[in-house]
Amino acid sequence: MDSLQQQVEKGIEILKKGGIIAFPTDTVYGLGCDAFCLRAVERIYEVKRRPRHLPFPLLLGDISQVTTVAKPLSGIALSLARRFWPGALTLVLPKSDSLPLYLSSGGTVAVRIPDHPICFALIQGIGSPLVGTSANISGSYSALTADEVEQQLRERVDFIVDGGKCPGGNESTVVDATGVVPRILRQGIIPRHEIETLWSAECVLP
Repeated sequence: MDSLQQQVEKGIEILKKGGIIAFPTDTVYGLGCDAFCLRAVERIYEVKRRPRHLPFPLLLGDISQVTTVAKPLSGIALSLARRFWPGALTLVLPKSDSLPLYLSSGGTVAVRIPDHPICFALIQGIGSPLVGTSANISGSYSALTADEVEQQLRERVDFIVDGGKCPGGNESTVVDATGVVPRILRQGIIPRHEIETLWSAECVLP
């Protein structure tokens, strides 16, 4: 097997050519592509068997990239980002005016900055946000190792970066931060009470 650095470099090369790869994150293994490559995004929908009306989250390298896909952070969104990024928090934000429609839903976009060096290297390597969804068939278990990705997706992805077992063991917490009060859409690694400590009102649960 190639060294981890060689795997990352190969992954970057494939992403730049419009391919799709699987890679470890701080939560579970992700399946990703250059977010601005429509052909690659469409392939991920096919690989995951995911309904087309459900757009994918985007992975960013740092907070300065937020405005490439979303409106500038403010209020509760900014407080949550400062507290939990990089980390296992996905924020639903108002999308930027220039964001392609296939990356958004109802005027919003989901974004996250992972706390994982491989993710950071991939994003920096292509100079663009990554589509970052769990590397599994929709509705199936989330993969924590490269072997588990292989069992589900096999030859349907162009490459798997094997970075060992993911440390998180669960998916990210998803919070809608478009309103005055944050709304938890999915409970994940970050518990509700940690989010509530940043806001006086209780979070709204689905």
